[in-house]
Amino acid sequence: MTKRQSPGRRLRTLIERDEILVAPGAYDAITGRLIEANGYEAVYMTGGGTVNAHLGLPDTGLATMTEMVENAGRIAQAVSVPVICDADTGYGNAVNTMRTVRAYEAAGVAGIHIEDQVAPKRCGHLDGKQIVPVEEMTGKVRAAAEARADDDFVIIARTDAPAVEGVDKAIERARSYVAAGADVIFSEALTSEEEFRRFADAGVGAPLLANMTEFGKTPYLSTGQFQDIGYSVVIFPMLAFRTMVKAVDNALGELRARGTQTGMLDRMTTREELYKLVDYPTYDQHERRFVREVGERH
Repeated sequence: MTKRQSPGRRLRTLIERDEILVAPGAYDAITGRLIEANGYEAVYMTGGGTVNAHLGLPDTGLATMTEMVENAGRIAQAVSVPVICDADTGYGNAVNTMRTVRAYEAAGVAGIHIEDQVAPKRCGHLDGKQIVPVEEMTGKVRAAAEARADDDFVIIARTDAPAVEGVDKAIERARSYVAAGADVIFSEALTSEEEFRRFADAGVGAPLLANMTEFGKTPYLSTGQFQDIGYSVVIFPMLAFRTMVKAVDNALGELRARGTQTGMLDRMTTREELYKLVDYPTYDQHERRFVREVGERH
C-alpha cells in the first residue's frame, strides 16, 4: 500500500512547482468545500474572516489559539486539499509558538504563518501597527521549526515591516527569518507592484506569498501578474467572506421589503446542490447500511 503524503508534503509540492498556487480564504468548513469544489488546490483559513464570522469581532488579536485551531481542524477535515492557516503572532512568545505549531499540525493543516507584529496585533492593512525586534521573531521562527513533528509542515513568516520600517528593512527581516528556518516569506500590505517586484528581485532565499485582499493598501494584481513577478503563492483571504456578507445583507433586506423570498430563489443554492456539497448521499448510504440494519435485527 502506498503511503499517503502528509499535508505539509503536498503543500510543499504545490509551492515548489512553476505554476503559482492560488489559495482562496475559507472562514468555515462549507466555504472550504466550495473552494475545493471549484478546483482550487489549497485552502487558506482566513484569520480575519474566522474572527469576524465566528465571534462577530474585529481582527485585533481577540481570538484565542484554541478557537482558531478548532476552526482550522473543521476546515481540514472537510477538504482533501492542503490547508494553510493564519496563526497571528503565535499566541505568545517563542514557547507559546511551539505549542501553537503542535496544535495546528495535530488539527491536520499543512502549514501556518506567524507574524512579527506586537501582540495584540492589528489587521495588516490598518495604520498604527507595531513590530517586535528581529531577534524576538527569529526566536519564534526557530521554535516553530523545531516544534513540528513533520519536517514538511510549512512555516511561513509574515513580516508587517514594510509599513513600519520600509521595504528594504522588511527584506532584511525576511532574510533573517529564512535563516532561522522559515520555509516561505509573506510580505504584508505592500502598496505597489514595484514593491512586490523589489521583494522578488531581492532573493530572500525562500518562496514568496502575496496577500490579495480587497479594500486594503495593496493594489489589485492578478494571479498571472504575481506569477510573472516571481511569487509562488497568492491568497485571497476575504473574498468569500465579503461576498457572503453582502449577499446575505441584500437577501435579508429584500425579505423585509417584500415579505417573501421568491424573488431571490435563483440566487440561492438549491437543496440538491447543497446535499451534493455536504456529501449527503454518502451519509444516507451509511445510515442504510449500518443504522437501519441494526434496527431491523431488533
